[in-house]
Amino acid sequence: MTIEIIDVLDSLGVNDQSLSDNEKTLLDEEGYLMLGQLLSEEEVRAYGNCLNRIAEIEGDDAGKEVHQEDGAVRLSNVIDKDPMFEKLLLNPRLLAGVQHILGTDFKLSALNTRAALPGEGRQALHSDWGKLEKDEEYQVCIAIWAVDDFTIENGATRLIPGSHKSGQAPAEALDDPMADHPEQIQATIKSGHTIFMNAHIWHGGMNNSTDLPRRAMHTYFCRRRHKQQLDHKKYLSAETVGRLSPELRIILDV
Repeated sequence: MTIEIIDVLDSLGVNDQSLSDNEKTLLDEEGYLMLGQLLSEEEVRAYGNCLNRIAEIEGDDAGKEVHQEDGAVRLSNVIDKDPMFEKLLLNPRLLAGVQHILGTDFKLSALNTRAALPGEGRQALHSDWGKLEKDEEYQVCIAIWAVDDFTIENGATRLIPGSHKSGQAPAEALDDPMADHPEQIQATIKSGHTIFMNAHIWHGGMNNSTDLPRRAMHTYFCRRRHKQQLDHKKYLSAETVGRLSPELRIILDV
């Protein structure tokens, strides 16, 4: 019997009650949803220590598998670097959000991390997909897991509620995507908490005006027919694939 995404969701306890009707409506209308605290304080510390360790080992090569960014420390292919990251992909509320947007036609595109450095981190408003054609289905969604508190001062991610329904990309619709937007809000959340987004929503990091990095982990999903941001078949070692559960192999498409 071939295991499919619908079987994965069932085995992990994802059902119609994993998100409330109100949460689904908020996700539909606003384009984002606060999932609450999904990691304990102990887990947050463990993830933070792991991110620091990997960043120190990789140095200038950090993030090169996918993307490097001035003003931020990026890490990529982290599932291959520590098994602790596997847990992020198995949370029922996360997967319920993915299912709500993409149905059972999804896979992990990448699990990356980003640490906005002091005095840096502002991004242009962007969506994680190009312009959608009329009546075209949504193609991507993302969860941002806060390793540090997201505050106004350290540049919590800005969002334009409802912009996922515009069908437009900010680079085309706005004169200056770097500028403040009159409808923007900032997603201030505590460490260990997670914000889930329809990744067509316009969003971007803000400037970190504190003296500490703002660290986050990103679980980014796409429809199964699309090329992954990180080709897991190419980058995951045989040892890593061998330790993965059947559910994770389906989610990662390996």
